[in-house]
Amino acid sequence: MELGIGMFGDLAVDPTTGKFRNPQEKISEIIEQVKLMDEVGIDVFAMGEHHRADYAVSAPEMLLAAVATVTERIRLSSGVTVLSSSEPVKVYEDFATLDLISNGRAEIMVGRGSFTESFPLYGYNLSDYEELFEEKLNLLLKINNEENVTWRGRLRAPMHDQTVYPRALNGGKLPVWIAVGGTPQSVLRAATLGLPLILAIIGGMPAQFKPLIDYYKQQYTAAGHDPEQMQIAIHSHSLVSDDEKVLSDYFDKYKEQMDRIGRSRGWAPYTRMQYDGGRSADGALFIGNAEQVAEKINRVKEMFGLDRFIAHMDVGDPSHDVMTDSIRLFGEKVAPLVR
Repeated sequence: MELGIGMFGDLAVDPTTGKFRNPQEKISEIIEQVKLMDEVGIDVFAMGEHHRADYAVSAPEMLLAAVATVTERIRLSSGVTVLSSSEPVKVYEDFATLDLISNGRAEIMVGRGSFTESFPLYGYNLSDYEELFEEKLNLLLKINNEENVTWRGRLRAPMHDQTVYPRALNGGKLPVWIAVGGTPQSVLRAATLGLPLILAIIGGMPAQFKPLIDYYKQQYTAAGHDPEQMQIAIHSHSLVSDDEKVLSDYFDKYKEQMDRIGRSRGWAPYTRMQYDGGRSADGALFIGNAEQVAEKINRVKEMFGLDRFIAHMDVGDPSHDVMTDSIRLFGEKVAPLVR
């Protein structure tokens, strides 16, 4: 099973100024952290896309291109590309270029996006939310699979026998994963298309999501795809430390970010009980020492038949020292226990 680390580029509020900390500083730290991931044998790095003051990265492909130059082996993926508000031609061009820079290590993780700031920012109507994703995914896959593209949709101008350059390595094809938040419709889309599935599990208990994974497997096979080609992953909030005080104190940063998001979505304030419950054996937070985190990964690996686990590590913007310690432990202690 592949083990990866994901980030959104969270920015904490500086208590001395009351403002979010410098995004340049954060991006520099991320580059250094991904270099460490490569050194300790992490398989995949996934970078998210956001268009808000509390996140440093709005263009994951730019950051991935930067880390491609300081790494050698680690696969580089968006996590996710908000395809509904993106231009599929540009998405393919950017990631094909990344593929050439990184010697074939680029991947695209596409999703509809749980944040909607990019829609008005890029001039899209939220009422077209579902149709935009469906149409743009269809075009992206056509570009990925065919050298000369002829395509017509409702919300974008048609293409007539056009080729998108440059072409990625491996015959021009990039790995494309579908990222879902737990809706059966999204799972069905991935299964019908025969695309790899990554499921975000950030609350409740992983066992609650087993029916969705089973549904994906059933529909994937029913659509006539080869079960041997099926790929399933999950993405969950994580942090590894041998110091219980670090893990306990992390609650404050975690709560700050969850409450910031929650205020715009009508969520109740995040509680210590939720945090401790998430950290329990059956919870969705992979936050603990190396043995505890490895045990939980092995449990969900068996439960779902996973091919990949992405540990999302920077919720609330832990300090650079805490992050590098977590990455090192994940690569040097968790990975061997899982593998």
